[in-house]
Amino acid sequence: MLNTLSRLTFTATVLVATTAFAAGPQPDGLVQSAPLETMVPKPLPKLGLLLGAGVPDGATGSLTYRPYSWARAEVGMAYNMISRGVRAGVTLIPFGAGPSATLEAGHYFDGNANGIARSIAGSGFHDSAILQRVGYDFANAHLGLDFGMRRVVFFLHGGMSYIHARIHNVNDQVSGPTSPGGTTVTFNQDPTVRVVTPSAKLGFIFYIW
Repeated sequence: MLNTLSRLTFTATVLVATTAFAAGPQPDGLVQSAPLETMVPKPLPKLGLLLGAGVPDGATGSLTYRPYSWARAEVGMAYNMISRGVRAGVTLIPFGAGPSATLEAGHYFDGNANGIARSIAGSGFHDSAILQRVGYDFANAHLGLDFGMRRVVFFLHGGMSYIHARIHNVNDQVSGPTSPGGTTVTFNQDPTVRVVTPSAKLGFIFYIW
């Protein structure tokens, strides 16, 4: 009986020691580390919608493509309360957000500006033949700030713009003698107007994919 009890005690001691060794710290040579997870940042969405307003751009809506965090291109439509237009541009943002440089160009088709002139001048305004066809080309060179980077970007740009326009119906506007001596002025072709002027623009970009 005593021998049996001794054997049971010895067996229990061996089992406890084996379990404790297995659960305890392993020698340096036997330590196994779990592989570290690599954090991969999500790529920035590339396609978005731009809504902006400025001078001489008017109100604009464009499709935006961002191939890199520091560059984007846009193409779309515009409206200046006289007629519709088309536009395109490229913006560089060296740090992905913050300082930016933009080059844009656009064209407004001919439209009748007498309505907006009347709304500004009042009911006493008389329609002008020159304002019956108003359209122009423009180009912008802007510096600015872009806030935000992933889904929503707010931008504020300013700089200089070049505007090129033709004045139509000038002969109709100045028809008849222009002096007491009966001198009449006529134009063989529509005069051209070129203007370089300060300009500004602000807007939002909503990236959707």
